[in-house]
Amino acid sequence: MKKSFLSIILLAYGMNVHASFQGAWKIYQSGDKNRYPQLVSELIQEKMYFSSIPFLKEYLATTNRVNDTAVDKVVDQIISEVGVKQFEVLPSSILEKSKAPTIRYILARKAFRQGKYDQALKYLDKSIEDWNPVKPFALLLEGSIYSVSKREDQATRVFKECVDVAEDHIRKEKNQDRLRQLKISRDYCVVGIPRAQFSLQKFDAAYSSYLDLEKSSYIWPEILFEEAWTSFYLKDYNRTLGKLVTYKAPVFTYIFNPEVEVLKALSFMELCLWEDSKKTVEDFYTKYEKDFESFKKYIDSMGKDYKQYYSLVKEHSEGKIKNNAILNTALASVARDPAYLELYSSFNSGRDEIERMKSVTNDKLRAALNENLRESLNMQRNLIGSYIRGQLQLNAAQIVKAFEDMSYIKLEVLSKRKTELYDDVSLRAQGEARARGNIAHLRRTDKQYFWTFNGEFWADELGDYVFSLKSECK
Repeated sequence: MKKSFLSIILLAYGMNVHASFQGAWKIYQSGDKNRYPQLVSELIQEKMYFSSIPFLKEYLATTNRVNDTAVDKVVDQIISEVGVKQFEVLPSSILEKSKAPTIRYILARKAFRQGKYDQALKYLDKSIEDWNPVKPFALLLEGSIYSVSKREDQATRVFKECVDVAEDHIRKEKNQDRLRQLKISRDYCVVGIPRAQFSLQKFDAAYSSYLDLEKSSYIWPEILFEEAWTSFYLKDYNRTLGKLVTYKAPVFTYIFNPEVEVLKALSFMELCLWEDSKKTVEDFYTKYEKDFESFKKYIDSMGKDYKQYYSLVKEHSEGKIKNNAILNTALASVARDPAYLELYSSFNSGRDEIERMKSVTNDKLRAALNENLRESLNMQRNLIGSYIRGQLQLNAAQIVKAFEDMSYIKLEVLSKRKTELYDDVSLRAQGEARARGNIAHLRRTDKQYFWTFNGEFWADELGDYVFSLKSECK
């Protein structure tokens, strides 16, 4: 970086002065908020991204300018480094002052969450160049909008484009955090296709398309459950049970999904295996009933203390275990959640600026940047805490819903067993045995293989289990 004559003189006396910080100081000293984008541009050169955020937010909130290409470039640079959440909290009226691709993506996300799908598509309508860092994520969002709008053809087209664009970005990306985000985005686009097919009840097509996701994918464990539902609707209950039993593997102890047990009980019920269904329900109550009340009270007691939620996952990751099995599993699940990892990675990057702050020799500028950095990091920590709170509240709601479903299944099983009671007594009196499994009941496609399992176990067999139970329905 080219240094001014003053910088050279000061360096000669052992003073570490950065030319970009000198420029930043001159702009900051002027007090002209219209020059804040230029100030941010100066700070970007020193990788002071989080320290720049309040300047950029204040500019967007106070300026009347629109369609400023230079400003949009600065906005894109900052958001690409700090993530979208820091700016997502701003009102749409402020965000709409910028035409930066990252801002249009943020506006589309906000509209999508509000169910305004056509409005979200309008924000994404203007072309975002394929090389832009936000492009793969914008395509994932666009495909998702078409999917929930039941426009499968458009969804499939966009998801396929998303995979291609993401692959191109993956080949060029060197940063490991961004590389993980890109791979996850690509894989969500891969499964976006079967999700769209499933929503239109094209279960055969969805069943085949789900198999296109590599088992090495970060998101593959959660997709197993969706595959299981697809098999269920195809009435292939043995394969549904096979998918679900995979969650018993030790590597999946972090998975939090009480509906797994509900689907398992339903599958046994559809096979008229009443005792198996009944036992699944009883095991569910044993597992969740004891700890649920204290789990719910605990998370409710924290209210909206986002700092406490942030500390909760951080401490769990450091090995501090709570005396509640539900809470521990939920925290382990959050700690591996892609959205949480992205937020936490950005937070750590922001903390790196604390060290770089030592290069700022001007006391007033350093004080201003310190205040900015503190504000931005507190916001990031609260964003993390808010996300964790939302996930734990969602977990509680999932358990409540699962209790309701299990109650229905329990009553249904009792009713069915009552009607078949005399037949069962008759069969036992005749000494007729119940065969629990036979390979004759297996069904597979050309994408699936059959293993004899002569005592072997291989990692790539996870998710390919299938039961061979005979239906006892009459």
